[in-house]
Amino acid sequence: MRVSATRRKRSAAASSTTRTIVRPSLRTAGRTAGRTGMVLFTTAAVLSSAGCFGSSDDPSRHGPTRAGKTPGAKRSIVWNTRPTSIASLGDSITRGFDACSVLSDCPEVSWSTGTDVRSLAQRLLPSATADAGTHAWNFAKTGAVVADLPGQIEAAAARKPKLITVMIGANDACRDSVDDMTSAEQFRTTFTSALTRLRRDLPKTQVYVASVPDLKRLWSEGRKNVFGQQIWKLGICPSMLKDSQDLDAASNDRRQRVADRVTEYNKVLKDVCGRDVLCRFDPAVHEYRFTTHELSKWDWFHPSKAGQAQLANMAYRRITAP
Repeated sequence: MRVSATRRKRSAAASSTTRTIVRPSLRTAGRTAGRTGMVLFTTAAVLSSAGCFGSSDDPSRHGPTRAGKTPGAKRSIVWNTRPTSIASLGDSITRGFDACSVLSDCPEVSWSTGTDVRSLAQRLLPSATADAGTHAWNFAKTGAVVADLPGQIEAAAARKPKLITVMIGANDACRDSVDDMTSAEQFRTTFTSALTRLRRDLPKTQVYVASVPDLKRLWSEGRKNVFGQQIWKLGICPSMLKDSQDLDAASNDRRQRVADRVTEYNKVLKDVCGRDVLCRFDPAVHEYRFTTHELSKWDWFHPSKAGQAQLANMAYRRITAP
């Protein structure tokens, strides 16, 4: 069948148009690719700013701010080796019990905040401030156990000290019997809760945590004194000190159980304190080998004034370490 000339011309024109669309020139293709790339780049920028390519909190997604700092960057926390105020928490050791007279507290010689000994406060604070006691407070209580820490923290929080010292745990082990000792699990729960509360009430306060003294070492030294042996019979730390001269298997096992529990307490103190960037644990107290000269001449168990000075030495070294 014949095709008219007019129809052939229309068909040729349509074919030419089709070929032009399918096979554009290189110049046309370049312009088209450029426009497409610009659209994709713009779309990517919008999606990125909306957080679709990652968290908007990720500092790597942003350039520096006008202040030259990256959003989300935290200031490094630096331990202050010269705090300007101190509050002490703990038990009879921090109260200076039996250091000056029999069966009585003597906070004036406390290793932490005392005024009649080279205490931590005397070393860290300006002389006038340390002597006046206006920036050093002792909230420790004779007989306190770890469960008493929250109440002491509440009292200390009202003063807003720059440094808090904690020495607790000896009375949790010094019970009528080994079965009455605070369990390591309960000690962990209570101390964790106490430190959490402290951090909530005092977010910027530094904390020094002393290790629990080596009670077995105190027994081995104090038992050398005849008078001390008699005093211990009145009921000082029975779990460790009763029948102080007995060296049979049962007595040795009892003392070792107390010593092991103290070791567990110190592990708890170290672990919990170690999670807080403003807390320093000090193993030196437990490691120190006290002599009879550094024990109270009234009970041969609590630190004497010389013993309090040694505790202050250890704390000062740990707190002022870079």
